[in-house]
Amino acid sequence: MPDFQKLAQACTIARGLAMDAVHVSNSGHLGLPLGCTEIGAILYGDLLRHDPSEPRWINRDRFVLSAGHGSMFLYGWLHLTGYPLSLEEVKNFRQWGSLTPGHPEFQHTEGVEATTGPLGQGVGNAVGHAIAAKMLAAKYNTNEHTIFESTIWCLAGDGCMQEGVSAEASAFAGHFKVDNLVLIYDSNDVTLDAPASKTQSEDTAKRYEAYGWEVFRIEHGNDMPEILDVLTKAKNSKSGRPRFVVARTMIGKGIPEVAGTYKAHGEAGAKFVDASRKLLGLPDEHFYVSDEVKSFFAERKKELATKRGEWEKVFSAWKSKNPDLAKQLDDAMAHRAPKNLVDAVPEFPADAKLATRKAGEAALQPIAKAVPSLMGACADLYGSTFNYIADGGDFDATHPGGRNIRAGIREHGMAAIMNGIAYHGGVRPSCATFLVFADYLRPSVRLAALSKLPVIYHFTHDSVGVGEDGPTHQPVETVMGLRCIPNLDVIRPGDPEETAAAWACAVERNDGPTLMALSRQAVPILPADAKTKRAGTAKGAYVLVHETNKLETILIATGTEVQHAVAAAKDLGPGTRVVSMPSWERFERQNQAYRDEVLPPSCKRRVSIEAGITLGWSKWVGDAGKSIGIDHFGASAPGNTVMEKFGITAKHVVEAAKSLS
Repeated sequence: MPDFQKLAQACTIARGLAMDAVHVSNSGHLGLPLGCTEIGAILYGDLLRHDPSEPRWINRDRFVLSAGHGSMFLYGWLHLTGYPLSLEEVKNFRQWGSLTPGHPEFQHTEGVEATTGPLGQGVGNAVGHAIAAKMLAAKYNTNEHTIFESTIWCLAGDGCMQEGVSAEASAFAGHFKVDNLVLIYDSNDVTLDAPASKTQSEDTAKRYEAYGWEVFRIEHGNDMPEILDVLTKAKNSKSGRPRFVVARTMIGKGIPEVAGTYKAHGEAGAKFVDASRKLLGLPDEHFYVSDEVKSFFAERKKELATKRGEWEKVFSAWKSKNPDLAKQLDDAMAHRAPKNLVDAVPEFPADAKLATRKAGEAALQPIAKAVPSLMGACADLYGSTFNYIADGGDFDATHPGGRNIRAGIREHGMAAIMNGIAYHGGVRPSCATFLVFADYLRPSVRLAALSKLPVIYHFTHDSVGVGEDGPTHQPVETVMGLRCIPNLDVIRPGDPEETAAAWACAVERNDGPTLMALSRQAVPILPADAKTKRAGTAKGAYVLVHETNKLETILIATGTEVQHAVAAAKDLGPGTRVVSMPSWERFERQNQAYRDEVLPPSCKRRVSIEAGITLGWSKWVGDAGKSIGIDHFGASAPGNTVMEKFGITAKHVVEAAKSLS
């Protein structure tokens, strides 16, 4: 039983830190940090299995603050419990270069398990954390040694509950019985603008019961004995279902002028801080932490380190008994891939004619064998995207070691879950859907890029070549829109060999996500040998067809349109070069000498061709060049017909090149 008296003191200190930080920065959100203080005290003061002296211990419990605007809740408890987050950093809340940014950022602040703020994302992330933990337990635990056994905790608010992404992820978790997850719903009847009753009237608990969750209730969300009792029951439940805890809290508790109202959500209470601090019994000294609270958490830190030390002994024994598994786990945690991974994919026959989605399937299988941590999810489209890992089995409650997740028609939830898997570590996530649906999950892709998560997106049906499905399913603007996301590698391969390289590049990258845009329609094997195309794809762009005379014209293409550039070059003559540019981002990371070698600045006669909008191509063709594309929505007809009608042909490339001076 924890020392409630000491924890009550810690709650007062935590409230004071939140008030002071928001007051000094004149920015931030006080509502959740003050309203959920006692929940934080029970989690960080008793229930969480973690070790602040070893923040990345692989068997720790994870805590995800989905309501990331309440970041001072997290920063306050991380500081008090002994994470490497100094009081000076707390004082620098929301300031340039601090470890306490406005919303929590993964890999920026130790103890932050997910980048949150966009509401609802953290719920999906927590589901992903829990799935990764289950996968690791299934793969690495033995009858003799249990090395993975953790609980994933998540704190979310009314805003998170209203977002569709949390609904998708929660329905998924209920169906798949993700029973190592506890989601605490901070139910305070308030959103940012108004009382929650203005925008919601549902019984959220019943909704979660319908999803298949076990529901618990904390009627007095600021009463620590009740919180401890309910959360302990939720954690220890053997129902085989995820747990949903409705905690009735008072938003902004501690500032009487705004507590319980929507004004408490943000910084409106900051002007009452001095009076409120006195009511709490805090001294005039701001950012005050008492010696008693410091001593309490110092002892707690020692206890946690001792418990981790006991686990380390089990882990050491496990490694001795299971060296091969230990090597696999070490590689997986480090995102380590075999050298020359692309060589695991056999070269394709010279006469092969495959859709790049089918080439992606062929490349995935040997890569998945070489990288056993790789798993794949799909939004009800395995039969179309072809990203199923053969012999990997399906993930479900009875087979948590399955490498394929049937995410259902939940694109946004799927991507948030993949981020959670990546945040957790030890499992390498990939997922698939049609490219046109990238906008359904774009917020999660953006967060993966921001958080430098090595998530892989295997997206197919990449252009108007989709054909008869028509403009609703023809992503003319999508590739260019994705290229706008910083730190996202977009690769649109032009043939099977480039596709094999794309998969290898995606797996080898460990500092951000990679998205492959793959075709439904078949493409021929492009000229040049496999080694050249694979190496060139890794660099983002390369000379596919060299001129045999003085360089006069450069044709630049991506994806299924490269074949048209090759055909056009034959008509244009020996002074024509064809550059395949599957990835702008990878090409931009090459040194200037290589970029100039591929695209000599002296050659201004340039034509690009890509079956999408032309916005942005001036970067590569310059003011003197021309870009062939589709600056409008598509049409329903056979793919070849649509391409021809919209001018995505070799003939059009030749005409454009000849029109240049």
